[in-house]
Amino acid sequence: MFESLSDRFQLAFRNLSGRGRISEANVREAMADVRTALLEADVHLDVVKTFCEQVVQDALGADVTKSLKPGQEMIGIVHRQLVDLMGPVDPGVMMVSPGPTIVMMCGLQGSGKTTTCGKLAAYLKAGGKRTMVVAADLQRPAAVEQLRTVCEQVQEQASGNGVVQFYGEPDKCAAYGQAVGVAVGVCQRALKAARDADIDVLILDTAGRLHINDELMGELAAVNQALHPHQVFLVVDAMVGQDAVNSARVFHERLEIDGVILTKFDSDTRGGAALSVKQVTGAPIKFIGVGERFDALEEFHPERMASRILGMGDVVSLVEKAQREVSEEEAEAIAAKMAQGKLTMNDFVKQLRTIRRMGPMKQLLGLLPGVGSMLKDVEVDEKQLDRLEGIVNAMTPPERENIDLLNKSRIRRVSKGSGTEVIEVNRLTKQFEMMQKMTRQMSGLGAGGKMKAMRELSAMDPDMIPGVRNLPGLGGRKSTKTTSGRSKFKSRGGKRR
Repeated sequence: MFESLSDRFQLAFRNLSGRGRISEANVREAMADVRTALLEADVHLDVVKTFCEQVVQDALGADVTKSLKPGQEMIGIVHRQLVDLMGPVDPGVMMVSPGPTIVMMCGLQGSGKTTTCGKLAAYLKAGGKRTMVVAADLQRPAAVEQLRTVCEQVQEQASGNGVVQFYGEPDKCAAYGQAVGVAVGVCQRALKAARDADIDVLILDTAGRLHINDELMGELAAVNQALHPHQVFLVVDAMVGQDAVNSARVFHERLEIDGVILTKFDSDTRGGAALSVKQVTGAPIKFIGVGERFDALEEFHPERMASRILGMGDVVSLVEKAQREVSEEEAEAIAAKMAQGKLTMNDFVKQLRTIRRMGPMKQLLGLLPGVGSMLKDVEVDEKQLDRLEGIVNAMTPPERENIDLLNKSRIRRVSKGSGTEVIEVNRLTKQFEMMQKMTRQMSGLGAGGKMKAMRELSAMDPDMIPGVRNLPGLGGRKSTKTTSGRSKFKSRGGKRR
């Protein structure tokens, strides 16, 4: 989501290259680009002014460390300021004893509040907590049934040893607006039921409006006063930008929110809300929603987000995603197979499915250092990965264990069975053989073997990588189109093949 902002930052840092010292003149010149980038990202004007001036003060007259260039020194200064801007680190839910811990969720309609309640319940279920989610939004009868469906799906599909229960009183929707305190009564009865059921966390899905008004804030204040929730979370749509920050300020003034959950963080948004909401409200960002699945709710870590903004990737988050999907025993088993060069097509598909469960391919690639800025014009075709699975599924069990069995007639059969072209089957088998060869070299032949494997990887045809197109700087050959439409390849020496 920070592609434009990252490009602007990197341009500003490149302009500092070749300087022997960071001076006020060149720093202010660089920060002029940064200021423009932040404003274009819809960051609050007061936040932009404070941030830029603080960076200038920190960098003013700083001597460049001998081991660093001025641009690199500036990256470190900006990184620290971004962390301070979005920090401190305060993820998770503060638990109280005895329970239940009451968490009140509030926000405008369309911000993803009900779905986020389900994601938060899934997060707590993974931690072994017993959670009850209350349908306190009685403005829309459909909201009660929507939350019931969400809770049932989380209980069935989300991982973890915890339990997710639903509490709702659909019949009270008709009385909404006719009697004062209907929503408060529902929440109070839900609290009693939660205590009787030995629930750890009670989540209140309160009502929302298309805009902030006295009726909405009055109801939220009544629920807040009656139940005294231990934490009040504001759900904010990251795509709204500056309006999200303004609404967050009003909610905080009336309810004193304890944390913010930013939704739709995987969308094509400019990121202004993430950089502004903490500074404007004083409440920390607790979680970010990074997808539609129930497990697509991540704890917010400002230092990791600052690294993403500066194009430095986020390897820690990538590793955590992998650890959630792959056990240590599975990782050791697959590593042993790779070292012996005994990977099969079944192993290949299993690992492919694991990667896909971690999230969209483009999102995962963006967590790698130095790759984020390369992804702007990259086309990642997730359907191509489905085609790969289809090809493997069309093989017989012996063929999946040993691809050497695939002769021309068998390849034609696999092609027809998977609805693909023969060339696609050949490309997959060639890619798999190359991967087996490189893993053997890198695991058992010392430094020389590893260097040889890396050279082969650098010379790899980019078209061999499934689903990824137009990735600059990958591979040792550049594809060019002839007038006949066929691809020719140029080596690094410029010779045609």
